[in-house]
Amino acid sequence: MIIDGVEMRGVELGDAAGLAEAFARNRAFMAPFEPVRPDAFYTEDGQRERIEGVLVERDAGRLVPYVFVETATGAPVGAINLGSIAYGPLCSGGIGYWVDRAWHGKGLATAAVAEVCRVARDELGLHRVEASTLVDNLASQRVLAKAGFEPFGLAPRYLHIDGAWRDHRLFQRLLHDRPPAG
Repeated sequence: MIIDGVEMRGVELGDAAGLAEAFARNRAFMAPFEPVRPDAFYTEDGQRERIEGVLVERDAGRLVPYVFVETATGAPVGAINLGSIAYGPLCSGGIGYWVDRAWHGKGLATAAVAEVCRVARDELGLHRVEASTLVDNLASQRVLAKAGFEPFGLAPRYLHIDGAWRDHRLFQRLLHDRPPAG
């Protein structure tokens, strides 16, 4: 998928250096929304190690990881993952994403969330996709609403973000009502 000069594609080991640069460039901007990360996370080696783990999860069928790259430069400017994939009676997955500060407000996250939901429904056969945001992350809540998500609850002290356990709003998008695949 390409939107306004950015391609969404599967993440690769070769993305390690570019992702390290993107995370480092956005470190202060993303700090209020992220777990506290060790300094190694912001290095090429740290990203290579992280991507290796992501690819193991992908190969096991538990995660579908994407990266956003500028088509003109090949530089990563964000990512989106469909993880916690479960089949059987649940048929669900969880979505998480981030976008480089320079690309905020351009519709990239909304388009990517919609595309990942299409993949979840049409290619994986999932019934629903879940997402969570910090209670005060109104921008991300708008992205989810535009992509057809509905709020369904509040999770007190849900994730350890920016050095403390933080409350999150929970959202879901129901994709279809077919029975689970046999």
